[in-house]
Amino acid sequence: MNAPSAMSRRSFLSVSLVGGAVLTFGASLALAGEGEKEGVEPPVLNAFIRINADNSVVIGAKNPEIGQGVKTMLPMLIAEELDVDWEQVHIEQTLADEKIYGRQSAGGSRSTPVNWLPMRQAGAAARAMLAMAAASEWAVEPASLATGSGMVRHAASGRSATYASLAAVAAKITPPALDTVVLKPDDAFKIIGTSRRGGDTPAIVRGKPLFGIDTELPGMVHAALEACPVFQGTIASFDDKAVKAVKGVIAVVPVNTGLVPKGKFDALAIVADSWWTAQQARKQLTVEWDTGTLRAYSTEAYGKQASAALEGTPQGDVLKKGDVETALSGAARTLTARYDYPFLAHATLEPQNCTGLFEDGALTLWAPSQAPGSGRRQVAEMLDIAPDAITIHMTRIGGGFGRRLMSDYMVQVAQIARAVPGKPVKMLYTRADDTRHDYYRPGGWHELTAGLDEDGRLVALKDHFVSFGADGEPVRAAEMEETEFPAQIVPNVHFGVTYLPTNLPTGWLRAPTSNAMGFVFQSFLDEAAEAAGMDLPAFVLRLLGEDRELPKVGYAYQFNTGRARKVIEEVCKVSNWEAGRPAGASGKGRGFGFYFSHAGYFAEVVDVVVSQAGDIKVEKIWVAGDVGSHVINPLNALHQVQGAAIEGLAQAMIGQKVDQAEGAIVQENFDGFPLLRIDVVPQDVAVTFVTSQFPPTGLGEPALPPVIPALANAIHAATGKRIRSLPMALPDQTA
Repeated sequence: MNAPSAMSRRSFLSVSLVGGAVLTFGASLALAGEGEKEGVEPPVLNAFIRINADNSVVIGAKNPEIGQGVKTMLPMLIAEELDVDWEQVHIEQTLADEKIYGRQSAGGSRSTPVNWLPMRQAGAAARAMLAMAAASEWAVEPASLATGSGMVRHAASGRSATYASLAAVAAKITPPALDTVVLKPDDAFKIIGTSRRGGDTPAIVRGKPLFGIDTELPGMVHAALEACPVFQGTIASFDDKAVKAVKGVIAVVPVNTGLVPKGKFDALAIVADSWWTAQQARKQLTVEWDTGTLRAYSTEAYGKQASAALEGTPQGDVLKKGDVETALSGAARTLTARYDYPFLAHATLEPQNCTGLFEDGALTLWAPSQAPGSGRRQVAEMLDIAPDAITIHMTRIGGGFGRRLMSDYMVQVAQIARAVPGKPVKMLYTRADDTRHDYYRPGGWHELTAGLDEDGRLVALKDHFVSFGADGEPVRAAEMEETEFPAQIVPNVHFGVTYLPTNLPTGWLRAPTSNAMGFVFQSFLDEAAEAAGMDLPAFVLRLLGEDRELPKVGYAYQFNTGRARKVIEEVCKVSNWEAGRPAGASGKGRGFGFYFSHAGYFAEVVDVVVSQAGDIKVEKIWVAGDVGSHVINPLNALHQVQGAAIEGLAQAMIGQKVDQAEGAIVQENFDGFPLLRIDVVPQDVAVTFVTSQFPPTGLGEPALPPVIPALANAIHAATGKRIRSLPMALPDQTA
């Protein structure tokens, strides 16, 4: 993104000068106090903080909330340094405005590392301004003052004042430079590191409207979308006479979904006085689609093309290090295996939706978006309007997982809203729309070869990776990194790639690329460990060598072998790894997986029971992770890790896949793309955090990748059969 990742002093100052207009909250929050007029906004100390007359504090949460807890976590950072009690805090979602708030997105587990210092500095700067206000009134030095529980105190004179009584004066003080403010030492934390319930949880439990799908506005109309089932196909012709004859239908609007060139259309929106009317009228549409040769794309064709590609040489190289062929020819033992995994949908429980109002050349959106800034730019380009003419309200998101990093629903509703100016219009996908018009996690195929020396050490590693792309470049989320573990610590490595064409739009799915690569590489390393006569934890620990930071490569996160070692040792300790491993293929098995992604180090152990019929039951999962020096909200962190592990199981073991035939997606609902049911979820996902001296990082994603290979390796331990294809199937596909 082009927006700054941290709030600058200039934006901090300009915001504090514009007063209560910055955070546009309801008038009910504007509590009147002494000397204040009813309805006048309380003082705003900066873009994130407003002090109310009753000494409560409104803190703005700037990032999208998709269930990862950031709406609570970021205000915790501010509240800690502001030195108020958590019970004083009320949280409100800010507007999407990167000029004021800096980067606003939910993706890549970046919210914590990007905001760890800026949010604390915002709180500390406001605290300093309040202290300066008190010092001015009392004619004392600010250094002689102490703060706590929303109060400023002067011990020498016994005087004290609430933040509320000082806020009006403080708001007029020039804010200090953010890099000069004094932050609390770790041992003074009262909020950071304590478990806090999600701020929205009570409202969610009561079913109160929070999500994009809940948006209701006066005079609102509704839209259903009929999009070309074959991606990149366009409208050749259509007949909407029958649709317009349906009572309640307002308009039929040609729409560009964002997948075809500007000026072309690949969808029709039916706008009506209710969504049900729009959806029923949609069935009366007659559309001829121009799909050309796009119907040739299919899952079957991809499989044949991939098999042929693996028999040949790669089209290009991701990494060439040492001399792999010589090392393999001289190895004491070599092993080769092929792995594959399918396209996946995101299957968000809240289908894609967005509400828009186009009025007087300006657009207002209510969007459940993980990347509202990106959406703003795409909408502006599609409508040929200035980005500043677009206001975006961020609603809570009912499942993101990367799907809502794409802004197609914003672009689509913007076009519909412009066609019915002055009327708020809410567009809502059906479940079939959502499944058949996703941005899919791309499938892939790997042929790996490993060479071991006489001591069983990994001396050579080769992978021919086949996925999707064009002109030598991968499609979105089909990338392979040259730092893929364990490439940096093996002397001879060749990663080659071949890209197949596809018409499917692709996108990031939770722990993008890692969710697939972790399965492939950690499962294959388990095969190498077995060939070396070792278990996988011992094999990886020996591979890691001495504790050190490996050289940084490009934009990839720098890998620390010592941090990896500690989480592996910790998960083996808490799971009692050796003692808990059943002997032989007894139907019970224990598996291990390690992965480093999104700056997080995670090691996991899975215990399974496999029945004679091939049914897989996960009994327990142990997780050890290192996400830096602080776990800001332990309760939420626990839930994030447990949810990631459970989602990884869903991707692996219950038949999740997306098939394509004649250019279109076959699956339409949860019967074809199942979600993990509660009876399949293990009763215990035990989580341990290993703290380190490194700055905190995010954990929405890095806990997911290791669970899939740990499960696959556990099934091998239980049955003697290798899982080399996802979704998992026993017994015929593992022979």
